[in-house]
Order: sequence, then structure tokens, then C-alpha cells
Amino acid sequence: MRTLPAAPLLSALVFLATIWETKGAQASKDPCQPGFAQSFYSVSVSRDVAQGQHITKDTTVSSQKVRFDDCMGNEGLTFQSSEPAFGVRTDGSIFIRQDGTSLVEPVQFKLTARGPNTHVWETVLQLAPIDPPEPREGGNEVTEEEAKVPEMKEKKKGEELRAPPTVIMFPGSRGHRSGGLHRQKRDWVIPPVNVPENSRGPFPQMLVSIRSDQDRDISIRYSITGMGADQPPNEVFNIDPVAGKMYVTKPLDREMRSSYHLRAHAVDMNGNQVENPIDLYIYVIDMNDNRPEFRNQVYNGSVDEGSKPGTYVMHVSAFDADDNTTANGMVRYRILSQMPHNPIPNMFTINSETGDIVSVAAGLDRETVSQYTLIVQATDMEGNLNFGLSNTATALITVTDINDNPPRLTNRTFSGEVPENRVGLVVANLTVKDADQPHSPNWNAVYRIISGDPSNHFSMRTDPVSNDGMVTVVKPVDYEMNRAFMLTVVVSNQAHLASGIQSSLQSTAGVTISVQDINEPPYFPTNPKSIRFEEGVPAGTSLTTFSATDPDRLQMQQIIRYTKLNDPALWLSINRTSGQIVTIATLDRESTYVKNNVYEATFLAIDSGSPPASATGTLQIYLNDINDNPPALVPREAQLCERVNRNTNGVNITAADADTDPNAGPFVFELPNYPPSIRRNWTISRISGDYARLGLRYQVYLESGVYEVPIVVSDSGNPPLSNRSVIKVKVCPCDRNGDCTTLGAVAAAGLGTGAIISILVCIIILLCMVLLFVVWMKRRERERQTKQLLIDPEDDVRDNILKYDEEGGGEEDQDYDLSQLQQPDSLEHIISKPPGVRRVDERPIVPESQYPIRHVLPHPGDIGDFIHEGLRAADNDPTAPPYDSLLVFDYEGSGSTAGSVSSLNSSSSGDQDYDYLNDWGPRFKKLADMYGGGDED
Repeated sequence: MRTLPAAPLLSALVFLATIWETKGAQASKDPCQPGFAQSFYSVSVSRDVAQGQHITKDTTVSSQKVRFDDCMGNEGLTFQSSEPAFGVRTDGSIFIRQDGTSLVEPVQFKLTARGPNTHVWETVLQLAPIDPPEPREGGNEVTEEEAKVPEMKEKKKGEELRAPPTVIMFPGSRGHRSGGLHRQKRDWVIPPVNVPENSRGPFPQMLVSIRSDQDRDISIRYSITGMGADQPPNEVFNIDPVAGKMYVTKPLDREMRSSYHLRAHAVDMNGNQVENPIDLYIYVIDMNDNRPEFRNQVYNGSVDEGSKPGTYVMHVSAFDADDNTTANGMVRYRILSQMPHNPIPNMFTINSETGDIVSVAAGLDRETVSQYTLIVQATDMEGNLNFGLSNTATALITVTDINDNPPRLTNRTFSGEVPENRVGLVVANLTVKDADQPHSPNWNAVYRIISGDPSNHFSMRTDPVSNDGMVTVVKPVDYEMNRAFMLTVVVSNQAHLASGIQSSLQSTAGVTISVQDINEPPYFPTNPKSIRFEEGVPAGTSLTTFSATDPDRLQMQQIIRYTKLNDPALWLSINRTSGQIVTIATLDRESTYVKNNVYEATFLAIDSGSPPASATGTLQIYLNDINDNPPALVPREAQLCERVNRNTNGVNITAADADTDPNAGPFVFELPNYPPSIRRNWTISRISGDYARLGLRYQVYLESGVYEVPIVVSDSGNPPLSNRSVIKVKVCPCDRNGDCTTLGAVAAAGLGTGAIISILVCIIILLCMVLLFVVWMKRRERERQTKQLLIDPEDDVRDNILKYDEEGGGEEDQDYDLSQLQQPDSLEHIISKPPGVRRVDERPIVPESQYPIRHVLPHPGDIGDFIHEGLRAADNDPTAPPYDSLLVFDYEGSGSTAGSVSSLNSSSSGDQDYDYLNDWGPRFKKLADMYGGGDED
């Protein structure tokens, strides 16, 4: 927000008034300036007219007019009012638009003038009702103030803008003291108070003085209300309650609020209203304190290349927060610079008032310059660079592509090769150049084959990346039919060429496609081939010749060999050279390999080309049915009640025949003549062509059991085939529903009550034996787990413990030779004993060192001493193995003749041979070295 220079407000206003008077005096000499004569009009309307009931539509409300001149004779000029009740004619007179309109309070509205060239001007119009003068009571005598009113009106005639008076008087009532009629003084029209924005003060700054003519008789207090006084924004204006002087307390900003509506009040010391409130309108005078602001800093526009001068390109707009009815808010545009300058520096111009940018020169070419950058300046004060404020924005103008460059093929001829019988191959690439924008419809190439391919063997596709044309095979070519193709291809764009652009001669090219001969596989002229035979054809019958043809007629004659590829039933063979098919087994229509009476076999034909090529042919043999399968009875088992029931007792029987009509049904069911009991006890009645009923003859009773009933079934073939089948009929007693009882069913099976009981007993015994066997096996397993077997001591390096599960009276109760456990009196018989093992941990080496005889301890009662002595003796025993071993004792009794073990004594004196430890492995070699070196230690 801009503020006035630091100078007293009054001096500034006088200076501005002098400038405007000077400019007004020179207005007659200056050129015509289109627009309203004033930015604000205040028109007084007689209250009789404003409130009269006789007012109708189009009534003129005042003789005052709005002055406007567009400097073109005001032709086609129209006025538009924002107040629907009032309007302005083209001559400037104000009239009423609606019937019944009355003017009670001042009305302010905006008036817009529109010319034929889309120019728009605006002003503000205020209509305020006033009272006409009335004669005083008793004559035409008027007061001095009233006498001055006509003179003032005459002096101000033709002026639409009223300056605010220094002192505003409250309208009051004054009459003669002698009584009688009183004259009610009418309200004044209070012109608005104009206050410039951004004033620097000093504040508070007095605006106007308000007083009542009754302040000479009584003390009056003045106050103001409304927005800006006691309503937000508060305390912008205040008033001296005694002197009635109204002040503005701070600088005003028209862009925040352009006007204020206050009401002035006058009351006595008791708060009683002395005067009617008056309306005060305060308008903030605009100052040029806002720069034009562009709505965008960067504007994007486009124009087609090759456009003619005057083509519309884009629009830029700037907004000025100042009053647009004054020069402060009137923005003008101009272009400061253009980049690049090709082909000329001024390719575009801008409408100074609307901001529309148009081209002014020819020569826009996207291939030369694809984008222009313009710097656009917006200046207020109607574009006056000396006094106006400016701002800039950037306009980017993209030159859009048009199809002004036809595609051009790089060569006039292209060539390619294609192997015969191949599809989907790209056989030739056509390259093209196009100066238009890549990957746009103006650049994308479209290829067409216009001649040389009458059978449509080839098609053209466009590579989306390179824009090349690809000749693709879509239909197999045959070398024997066409050895080469001469194609003519034309290229164009997806978009049509721009007006005036002709196709290039380089848009057409010839393409030569050579066909390569390859070894084509032979083919079966009829594939699949169908033949018809009756089933039962014997082996060795020639069925047909299934031969293939080699399409390679231009190559040397090739030999075709045949082989069987698939023969599910192994019924056929094929001659290797001729293709003749001969049966090697009887053809059976009822075989599982025959589907819908058709047997299929496939054969392979291989030529002698390089590389060999093969073809597969299918032979379909339709087998006609013959009556070679007799019918079979269905079902083979049935159930009947032993008491005959004419209605329900019986079995429905039918037959199944592998043949088809007419060699199948209807069937004939007969009972054989032998044995005679069959026809005596049973009967067959026909139900339909395929079904019959087997039952007992009436009043025939058969015991419960299973009876085999033979039945002869014959089909309808020519000649017919018969089959003697047996059906097992179970005769049993039945319940009320005709179902066999359980006992009856068992009895019918041929088992008596005794046999049934025997079977049950056998089953129970078998179950018991199985149970006992399982218990025995579990006990044995538990014993095996409880008593572990000893391991060979020579293989076991751990301590062994022997567990016993039996406890008795000792070894004396057993039949044992206890003498083997007694301590001998001498060791001579041991020494002279043949070589053998005396202890389980003794090495079988002879001669061996023996334990020395120790004196027998009289009472070896201390078990601890006993164990230590035994360990000491074992450690000193040179013949003992070098690991801990278990000495097994089996005798536990009341006593023993053997002496204490502690009596044994071993001596380490003497030389010992420890070389045998070297045979025990690397672990004992170190031990042998330790013992062998004892003397040295």
C-alpha cells in the first residue's frame, strides 16, 4: 500500500485541487478522452417525486443528467444499472424502470457504459431525496438560510459532485412562540465525505463538524454509530461529543474498504434525542498504490505453424486492486521482448487494453523455431510509464506442428527374401524420413501395397519407434507357384497433408521379394481318409492304399517312405514304398479301441529330401456290425419269496448284447426242456422286447435255498445267436413287505443253525489265539529288554554289569560244580595246566607272569581294604590288559574256602617285555614306551 509524501494533508489536497483545475482548464484544448465526466454522481430527487404514488414506469426523477462521451458521437452506446429500479437513458437522464418505486433513503448503485467496440466504462451514481421549499405560515416570508438556498442551487447548477460542507447541521423544528401551526423543516441531503486513502496524518484528522441549531439553548452531546465507529472495524472514526467534530483516527485503505455508512446522533444531557439521526457516507478516495498483478507468472499459448498474420494466439490478464473507474486501475499491456528473433523480432503484438496476443507476421515454422518466449508488461495509469506502476509476466508460445512435410522414402527400391511356406516373417524394411514432429499423427507413417500382390501374401506394418515400414508375410508363398514378387509400396501420414502441400515423388518405392525353395514335406491328398468295412475282416485283407504326394515338383524326384505311427489295436500294417494297408488281425467292432464304430490309425510319410520332411496322415475305418456276439443274461443273481404272490413275486430279467441293431434286441427268453424240473417249477413271461419276468409257478413251494435256473436267450440277428445262461435265484421266507428275513437269508444260503454256531465258535477261538500270541510276544519283548546280553570282553572297553532276575537260596541250592570257584592250595596244577583262559580279561599268551602268592588275611572284613588291594594287584599285573575290566563273581554264599584276594601279591621286580603293547595300536604304543623306559627313569 502506497502513502502520500510526508506533507500536511491540507496542503496536499490544495495542491491536487490546483492540478485538477489546471487540467480541467486545459480539457478543452486536449484531445477528447472517452468516458464519464465524473467518477461519482450525487443527484437530488424531490421527495414529492420520490414518494409520490402517481409515479409510473419511465418517469424522469431529476433534471440532472449523467454526462458521458465516447468521442465517437455516442453511437450504439448503452447504459446498464446495477439497481433494477432505476436506469439511465442514452442522453444521460435518470428514469424509473418499475411501477410503484419510491425513494425513501439515499440509493447508490453502479452505472456501466458499453460502446459498440466492447469498451466498458463505469461510474457511481447516488440518488438522495430532498424536500422542496414551502411558504412560511402567514406569508411567503423565509429565513435568511432559506433565502440562500435558491442562490446556492443556481450557483451549483450543472454540478453533479458536491463537496462536503465544513459544518453539517441537524435538521430541526422551529415555530412561533405564540402558538399556532408549526413548520416541519425538511431533511437535508448530506453529500458524501471523501477521504483519500493512505493519508499520513497527523491523526486524528478532522473530517467534518456536526452541530444542531438547538445547541444555543441546551447542552447537546454528539455521537456516531455504524461500521468504523462502534462496529468492526471499530474506532476508525470518532467524534467530539461536545464540539461535534468527527475525526478519522488512522490511514484508510480503499482496497480493504471503499466506503463507510455512519449515523450521527444528537441527545441532551439526559440522553433524550434532540434531533433525528442523519446518515453520513464516507468514501475513500483511491490512490495509485497497487501494481498490476498478473494472474499467472507464466502463460502458455500455441499457434499453428504457417498461420496467417492476425491469428489469435493467447490471452494474458493482470488485475489492479486500485479503482478501475480511475486511471489508477486502468491497465495497459505491451510486449517488451521476444526470443528468438527469427524470422523477425516482432512476430506478435498484444492488444493494450484486452491483453490478447496475435501474430502480426508470416513465417511461423515449427521446424525452424518451435517456441517463442515473450516478456509482457502491464502498466496502470492507462499505460503511462512516467506515473504508472508496472509488472511483467512471461508468455510461452508453442508453434504447433501441422503436416506440411510429406514422408520421403530413403530409397527408390528395396529387396528381401522369404522362404516358402513361412508366415509372420519380416522380409524387408523400408526406411522413411519426415521433418514433422516425431511420434505425432503428422509424423507417423502409413504404408500400403498398391500393386504386385494380388493374392495378399504380404502386409505392411509400421515400427512405432523407428517409423520404418516392415513387409510381413501373412500368407504362405509357394516357390513352385511364384518365384518372386514385385511390390509397389506408397507411404503417407496418419494425418492429411496441410492445405497446399503436395505429396513427394519419394513417397513411392518398389520392393522385390525373392522366394527361397525349401524341401516341403509330402502331404496326403485326403486327410483324414475314411473307408468302410464289415467287422470280422480276416488278417491279410488289403484295405486301401494310403499314399502321399511330394509338392517339390521342381526338385529332383524324391522317394517317399511310409511307416506306421499309431495303431492302438495292432490290426494294420503299411507297405513301406506303396502305402498299401493290410490287416494283420481280425477287425472287431466291439473292441475298446473302436469309438463310435470308427477305428483310427495314423501313418507317417517321409521324403528323401535334405533335410527329410514328413507328414502325418489319419486313416478312419468305419466298421459295420455283424451278429457275432450272443446275448448275455442280466442279472445273474436274484431273490424270490418262497410263497408265490401273483402280483409281486418274480424277477425282471433282460439281456446285454455287444452288437447293435438289428443284431441285438428284441430278445427271446426260454426255459430249457432239460431238466424237466425247470419248466415244472419256473415260468417266464414276456414284458417287452428286451425284458421278461422269471417266477415260480403258482402253488409251487420251494424250500429256502439257492437254485440255479438255466435260461436260453436269443437275439434278433440273421441268423440269430443264442446263449444258455444260468441265473442263481435265492428263495427265502419273506416278511410282509416282501423282503427276505435275516434268518431266512442265511438259511437260503444253505447253512443250518448248527453250522452257523460252529462258524461263530471258530471265529471266537481264532480271536483268542491271536490275543494270546500278542500277549506272549509282548512278554518276550519285555524280557529281552530287561536282561541284556554280555558283550565279548575283548571287544568291549567299558565296565560290564551282569543283572540277575532270579533270587534263591544261593549257589548251594543249585546243581553247580562249586569246586571250580574254590581257591586252590597251590598253583602247580595251574602252571602245568594246558594253555587256556583262566580269566575273562586275561590275554591268551603263554608263558605268562603269574601273580605271586600272598599270605591269606585271617579276617578280610573291611570291604574297602579288599577293593584297594585288588586294584593294587591288578595295576601291578603285567599280564592284565591296559584298561579297566570287570572281574565276574558268580558265587555268593555263607563262606568260601578260598583265601582273601588281598593275599595275592605282585612284584614289579624283574624285567618285563612290553613290546606286545605295540600290537594293540597307536594308543598303547606310547604306554609301551613309558613302561619300557622304567629302568632309565
